[in-house]
Amino acid sequence: MTQTPQRPVRLFSRGSFLEHSRTAEILRAETTGGILLIAGAVAALVWANSPWSDAYADLRELTVGPSAIHLDLSLGTWAADGLLAIFFFVAGLELKREFVAGDLRDPRRAALPVVAAAGGMAVPALVFVLVNLGTDNLRGWAIPTATDIAFAVAILAVISSHLPSGLRTFLLTLAVVDDLLAITIIAIFYTDELSPLYLLLAVLPIAAFGFLVQKRIRSPWLLIPLALVAWVLVHESGVHATVAGVLLAFTVPVLRSEAAGGPEAGPGLAEHLEHLIRPISAGFAVPVFAFFAAGVTVGGFSGLFDSLGSKVALGIVAGLIIGKTIGIAGSTWLLQRFTKADLDDDLSWVDVIGMSMLAGIGFTVSLLIGELAFGTDETLEAEVKVGVLVGSLVAALLATVILRVRNRVYKRLHELEQVDADQDGVPDVYDDAPSREDGSGTSGPTTGRS
Repeated sequence: MTQTPQRPVRLFSRGSFLEHSRTAEILRAETTGGILLIAGAVAALVWANSPWSDAYADLRELTVGPSAIHLDLSLGTWAADGLLAIFFFVAGLELKREFVAGDLRDPRRAALPVVAAAGGMAVPALVFVLVNLGTDNLRGWAIPTATDIAFAVAILAVISSHLPSGLRTFLLTLAVVDDLLAITIIAIFYTDELSPLYLLLAVLPIAAFGFLVQKRIRSPWLLIPLALVAWVLVHESGVHATVAGVLLAFTVPVLRSEAAGGPEAGPGLAEHLEHLIRPISAGFAVPVFAFFAAGVTVGGFSGLFDSLGSKVALGIVAGLIIGKTIGIAGSTWLLQRFTKADLDDDLSWVDVIGMSMLAGIGFTVSLLIGELAFGTDETLEAEVKVGVLVGSLVAALLATVILRVRNRVYKRLHELEQVDADQDGVPDVYDDAPSREDGSGTSGPTTGRS
């Protein structure tokens, strides 16, 4: 019997297409992005508070890049200005998709997430200002306004097996509007010196990029150089360079062209590019930014408590925990109170409060705004990082407690539906379901759950 000779094993050879696709799909998962983000932040905190903390600081401040075009930046700045541009490009694609083909296309359906996002940014900013009145720290008012969607959705995916799908949709849409408002705040309030000439020159590569994608040209050899030129020019203009990612994303078509079967024929280039770039954003860009942004030396428990005792940190913690909860839940209640809108039968106000607390996880954009506001003051910057980390952690823990309790309630209702369906084929939980009067359940049939 002739044996087929075995091929020698090649080390570090290129993987199979299926394995490559599987890795990309894992990186697209919301939980994976959140886990990598946490891993980057934890690694930075451990290293920054180890005996080798000087090595971490030296690495973060290591300068690379051509000085001739003012791009001799530290690795930390490259992460904040460069890598986060990838993150904001993906966020921009999501924004445009929601406005063109998603829930935000319908003004009536868009009203709730828009009002909730506005309240969820205004109240935390007000809380920060109230805590810091009489100080020179008011420049950081926007730090507690942003929600980190990667963290929030990852936690929701882990703790919710039976929560109504409407909660996840609400969180995602809220975060999309939140991103748009955060981008606007960065562009308007955190631009110190504006160079109109560079900003006008940036229009040229952005317009060329838009022309190519509108023609459905996908060649990376054309699109990537144009995107890089646009990023450099926006960076030189004084506007934060991440805005370039959003502007480029807004040029990408969401729906197919008439030649491809009309606007209802299916998704366009925006979904394709998002599918390609999301693994880079979630698997590399955001975790690396977290690694360089989250490293703060707290000096043990005494140093941690000293930092938390500062008004900057207290304002951020209070804004993320109290401000976000009151802002989102309160604005939702006001919208329901003064309009014809009503809470879905599948939901309770306890669910809304839990989701509002979950939106208090402000990490990526909050750290970015903190660097823009206090980047020249190492002490204040350290207090910002402590406030963001502690506030986000406490908000996540409180939301987890509430939503896990609610998840058990919805799981029990789901089991009752299954029992009734097995008995007579018609789910009937009117008699067994908890009433909404005590905030523990629903008053009607529990349809449409995930």
